Amino acid sequence: MKNIKNDFSLKKLNTFGLDVYAKHYIEVTSAQEISDLINSKQSPKGKTLVLGEGSNVLFTHDFNGTIIKVNIGGIHVVKEDTHNYWVKAGAGVIWQDLVESCIKANFGGIENLSLIPGTVGAAPIQNIGAYGVELKDSFEALEAVDLENGEKKYFKNTECNFGYRDSIFKNKFKDKFLITNVVLRLSKQPILNIEYGNIQNILHDSGKKELTIKDVSDAIIQIRKSKLPDPKKVGNAGSFFKNPSIPIDFFNALKKTYPDIPFYEQPKNMAKIPAAWLIEQCGFKGAKHKGAAVHINQPLVLINHNNAAGNDILELSKKIQAKVKSVYSINLEPEVRIV
Repeated sequence: MKNIKNDFSLKKLNTFGLDVYAKHYIEVTSAQEISDLINSKQSPKGKTLVLGEGSNVLFTHDFNGTIIKVNIGGIHVVKEDTHNYWVKAGAGVIWQDLVESCIKANFGGIENLSLIPGTVGAAPIQNIGAYGVELKDSFEALEAVDLENGEKKYFKNTECNFGYRDSIFKNKFKDKFLITNVVLRLSKQPILNIEYGNIQNILHDSGKKELTIKDVSDAIIQIRKSKLPDPKKVGNAGSFFKNPSIPIDFFNALKKTYPDIPFYEQPKNMAKIPAAWLIEQCGFKGAKHKGAAVHINQPLVLINHNNAAGNDILELSKKIQAKVKSVYSINLEPEVRIV
């Protein structure tokens, strides 16, 4: 068993680049190692937090507990039939590495999720999504370890309670399980999903007649790079807020006052409003607060502008929430986990 490190700096392990410390820290590379840890004398006492790439977390203070860093690797085809491949990936695999591996093999289904930061193990917790696709669309199952007793448990798609940027692991089972691997069902005859955003325009400009999943991925990467700051250069955690969904009747009432308000139709008579639009309309694009700021090109992204503390970013987020609530009567919910 590897030794637990004490008073460990997390600055390089969170994409905001915040200078915070964990009371205890340990890295694990297999499900068995996790079970052994939990059932040993070194078993973490008190709070635990499972960390992947640290790309969806905001630390507002030092963590007075144990950080478990998941470094489980591996990408394998475990089954196939006439139409699909089932691909198993370790929770510590960088998500983009999995996407690139599947595109290279022409396994379709996750190309629209290109360049989303984070690890495979974090993807189902958040039910990551972009450009008209969510993880749940190709998710088959996952394996996890119960952090209470070290036992393995399998979760099928229907058992994960997937929702918009949501799953059972953010609610009922929050901090109860450590995901060790994920299985995706990917298509041998990919159907391209290019209806969302500016993808069609970019693909049209390319002049290609026969499009591939790599073409779709390249277009999405181009869009994301043009809008989103590289966390290696500017500390950020991507989209800080979820796009809020409101009842269609409420939206229609808002539209009378704000005729330019954009929306996407949703099931059950709901309308999804781009949070970036709300934030920009409230005057926060490029706004600064202490060491934090709103990104000038994408208001949905809060950044570590000048050696920010976690609370600088949190305070700025609360200012934004209060203003949007005051003007539009809409609640903005953080997508980023606040610790």
